[in-house]
Amino acid sequence: MNDEAAWVVTRSDILFRNPHLEVRDETVLIPGKDRPRRWTVVGRKKAVVVAPITTEGRFVLIHQARIPVRRWLWEFPAGQVDESRTPSAEQLRQTVLRELAEEAGYELTTDGDLTYLGHYFPSQGFTDEENHLFVAKPVRENQVGFQPEHAEAISQHKEFTLDELRSMIANSEIQDANTLALFARMVAAGIVR
Repeated sequence: MNDEAAWVVTRSDILFRNPHLEVRDETVLIPGKDRPRRWTVVGRKKAVVVAPITTEGRFVLIHQARIPVRRWLWEFPAGQVDESRTPSAEQLRQTVLRELAEEAGYELTTDGDLTYLGHYFPSQGFTDEENHLFVAKPVRENQVGFQPEHAEAISQHKEFTLDELRSMIANSEIQDANTLALFARMVAAGIVR
C-alpha cells in the first residue's frame, strides 16, 4: 500500500506556484480503491529540523514569529532544502549546518556529529512536505552570530536544560510540531531520557 509508484495521478493542474510551494488540484487513483479521488495538494520542498545540543547538554532553541498563527514560537532551527526536490544525504547535511548557523548562530564543534533520526510528514492531509530530523552534538556559538534570512523574524536564540525543555513541552509553551516531533524521536531513540 505504500508503494508510491502504485498511486496513479490521472490529472494534476497547478493552481499557484512561488519559490516555496505550489498548489495542485489532483486526481489520484489510490491503491486498493476502484475510483480516483480528487484532492488539493500543497507541494513543498523537503526540509530539515535540527536539535542543537551543547557540550553541557543544553538545547538551543530559537524564538521565531510565525505569521500564519500570529505567535512567537520557541522551536528548533529548521529550513527547506533549496538545491533539490529529492535531496541527497549530503544536501540534507549541508542544509542542517546552514540553518544551524543562520537561525541560531551555532556550529558543530570539530569533534561534533550529526545524527539522522529519519523523517516525518507534518501535515499529510494537505501537503507532501517531508521533514528530516537531526541532532547536532556538540555545538558551540560561531564567530558571526545568527544571521536569519530576510523573510525570517527570529528575535533570539537561547539554551535550555533538558528539564526546562521537558517542562516547556508539558506546559504547552512549545507548540511547534517540528520541535515536538524531534523531541519525541530523540526520546524514542534513547538520546534523551
